[in-house]
Amino acid sequence: MHRLPPLLRPNFWQRLRRSWCRAQVALRLEQWFPQIPLALAVGVLGILNILDGLPRLSRFFPELSILAPVTVLSHSPVLRVLGAVPELVAGVVLLFMSIGLLFRSRFSWAITLLLAAATLVLLLHHYGLVWSGIAILNGVILIGLLLFHRSFSRSSVAAGTLFAAISILLLLGYAVFGSYVLGKGFTPPITNLVTALYFSVVTMSTVGYGDITPHSQDARLFVVSIIILGITVFATSISTVIVPLVNGRMNRLLMGEKKPMKQNHYLIIGDNALANNTYRELKARHLPAIVLLPGQPQSMWMDPEDLLMGDATEVEALKKAGGGQALAILALRLDDSENAFIVLAAKELGGRARTVAAVKDGKNMERMRRVEPDLIIAPEVLGGELLAMTLSGESLDGEAMMSRMFSAKA
Repeated sequence: MHRLPPLLRPNFWQRLRRSWCRAQVALRLEQWFPQIPLALAVGVLGILNILDGLPRLSRFFPELSILAPVTVLSHSPVLRVLGAVPELVAGVVLLFMSIGLLFRSRFSWAITLLLAAATLVLLLHHYGLVWSGIAILNGVILIGLLLFHRSFSRSSVAAGTLFAAISILLLLGYAVFGSYVLGKGFTPPITNLVTALYFSVVTMSTVGYGDITPHSQDARLFVVSIIILGITVFATSISTVIVPLVNGRMNRLLMGEKKPMKQNHYLIIGDNALANNTYRELKARHLPAIVLLPGQPQSMWMDPEDLLMGDATEVEALKKAGGGQALAILALRLDDSENAFIVLAAKELGGRARTVAAVKDGKNMERMRRVEPDLIIAPEVLGGELLAMTLSGESLDGEAMMSRMFSAKA
């Protein structure tokens, strides 16, 4: 590498980018990062919030042990309990949202961001600017969610189903608990949890048999809240499950199956021994590579997911292959003129990709320089010269051979 001309030596940012690409491939970061570390951190934060809220809840256990139905909500100790343990509620929701983050759910990302910010505000309000372990973890999670927000963009069926199940269970718990607490405000009174569950399901489903009706003002307002929340939750739950299915189906019908566009990769164009060996050596070094061919090759010497079809002399084909985000575009076809046209198309495409052109015939070396690729490689020209030098007994100069093998643009 140190014998290459300065133009061909990768700069610091290119070396850093290549190292990052190697690390991504070697560690398979696309499969588990950042969703798994963030999900684990959010789960730990939820558990810490629950553990922090349980001692506060225990102070009100004597009052809750004698909890009985009332007519007016202000007469119940429930309000003091709910106001004492917001961390407990946030911790439970964070545990559920950590599961959604595993699916890269955008909804779970948004809810987690809001809850983490709210929890941090509560911690600062209670303890001031005293940074405990839970506060530091909270801050790290907030920073991670903001930095990797693009990684959580899925509206998948799994995440939608999870959201629907959690929402319905939370609403059902709210309805049962509230119906029991305000039991004396109904006719006949609700005196046990089984009756509260029955009334909640009937009300949430909007069936309304009429055998149990609210008569106090607080009970009526509570029933109104159940009906509004029930309609909202059910409508939202259906949309989170059905809409991704319909959108995915429509996209496949209208646009077909699309491969995700890679970035920071090497785009190899050619179906020959040079292209084959180049691809194999790049993959051996854990560097991402894509092969662009005009048609199906006779033998699959590349991984099927790394093969794209298209005319590399066309700008649109290079764009679909991610040429604008590639590290280098390697024109390695057997036809020198086709390689020249590929270099011209790459320059028209723009981007930061460096262009490499293979030359088979030494007579075309000067013509290839006119299209100004960043690097010209002529292995067959050099092979013939090396053979002639060996037969004639001439000494071989390594630096001269490198300069003949790799020629920079004029």
